[in-house]
Amino acid sequence: MSRGILFVVATPIGNLGDITIRALDTLRACHRIVAEDTRRTRQLLSHFAIGGKEVQRLDSHASPRDVARIVDGLASGEQVGLVTDAGTPAVSDPGGALVEAAIAAGVRVVPLPGASALLAALVASGLAADGRFRFFGFLPRGGSAHRNALALVASTAEATVLFEAPNRLRATLHDLADATPERRACVARELTKVHEELVRGTCAELAADEREWLGEIAVVLGAHAPQERAMRIDDTALDARIDEALSRGEHARSVAETLAAWSGRGRREVYMRVIGRKKR
Repeated sequence: MSRGILFVVATPIGNLGDITIRALDTLRACHRIVAEDTRRTRQLLSHFAIGGKEVQRLDSHASPRDVARIVDGLASGEQVGLVTDAGTPAVSDPGGALVEAAIAAGVRVVPLPGASALLAALVASGLAADGRFRFFGFLPRGGSAHRNALALVASTAEATVLFEAPNRLRATLHDLADATPERRACVARELTKVHEELVRGTCAELAADEREWLGEIAVVLGAHAPQERAMRIDDTALDARIDEALSRGEHARSVAETLAAWSGRGRREVYMRVIGRKKR
């Protein structure tokens, strides 16, 4: 029996009018649909009068065995549509594991392009006119992984896009402002929906906004020159920030990671300076 096909189907991120005709035709023709949230997907199918479809959950809690069962169906000839909650699957999304497994099994993977929060935020921000950018998805929630990711974002010269949960956005904006206060940025909220909003300013200006952020959020940071910032931060200013952080009881490594991002200097250089200041 010939192998099946895994269709990676983009669905609307808000406005249902953004669905494509090809996406609808494919979802109608598939043997079954694999979704991050079956409830939301059934609502989408119901809106477009697509009935009689098996909808199988594949979320972040899915096990390798769950993925393997879907691949077994594909290998036996099934045509499966992969969708996510909203937008394009496999981008900061558990569907990526299925795509990877299908490719490894020799299954044909067919992308159906469409709505994407990443691209919608990027093109509306006005911060990536040269077309170059980096995408970081969701930053780690805390600890050294978060600090390392933040340092990487701050040291990236190209425009940068990341996703964030509304309850963590304020803290993330403060972290970004601490690292690169003058960098231009845009918070894209509820894209394509009734309450769509794009808030622009520097990282420092956005961090000072005390509103309660709600909805689906993408943050776009403009291109900048970390090397030029490193030249502007002299030893006196860096030492003052080190002393201030150490006086609050922060760990040396944490101080070094944060201030390396802020100053544009290498983490090892800043860490050795922190150790020296701490011994004093």
